Parts: sequence; structure tokens; C-alpha cells
Amino acid sequence: MKKPKSVKRFCPYCRKHTEHKVTQTKKKQASSLTQGSKIRARRRGKARGHGNLGRYSKPAVTKWKRTGSKSTKKTDFRYECVVCKKQHTQKKGIRAKRVEFV
Repeated sequence: MKKPKSVKRFCPYCRKHTEHKVTQTKKKQASSLTQGSKIRARRRGKARGHGNLGRYSKPAVTKWKRTGSKSTKKTDFRYECVVCKKQHTQKKGIRAKRVEFV
């Protein structure tokens, strides 16, 4: 995926359209307190509590084992305003194997 190095877009800090410098950052790891991690910890016996937390009971782990991971990650672009030097992020990422700035 090819992307321009600079793009004109709305700056929420200046409250007008200005030139922005585009950079890509690495995605942060998921928090250790996500719902899935609590459930997996509970399954290992590391967390307190019993029962299915108000959900319906689930089949055995072998029945819903997670199959292959996705081949791409979602992009994480940061836009830095040339006028006020403040950065803001994109609303949502696009899946791409490789991003090239032109």
C-alpha cells in the first residue's frame, strides 16, 4: 500500500485544514486486563471466581480452538500537524502487508 508522506487534513487542535506529516508506528500490545486474558487466566486457575460469569456454558476448548492467525496487521498512522506540531491518530486502520511512503 502506497501512502503520501504528507497530506492535507483537518487538525482538531488548529481547527482548520493544514498540512500533516504521516508516520507509521508499531501497534501496542493488548492490555493484560482484557476480558479474554482474564478468562484465560481463570481457566489456568490464576484468578478468583467460579462459573461462567453470566454467560451460557461453552463447549470443550478443543471444539473452539483458535485456528490460524491473520496474515496482516492493521496499520497505525500518526498525523503530525506542520503548524502546531501536535499529533493525532487515524480513526481506524486498514489491513496491509506492507506500507510504503511515497
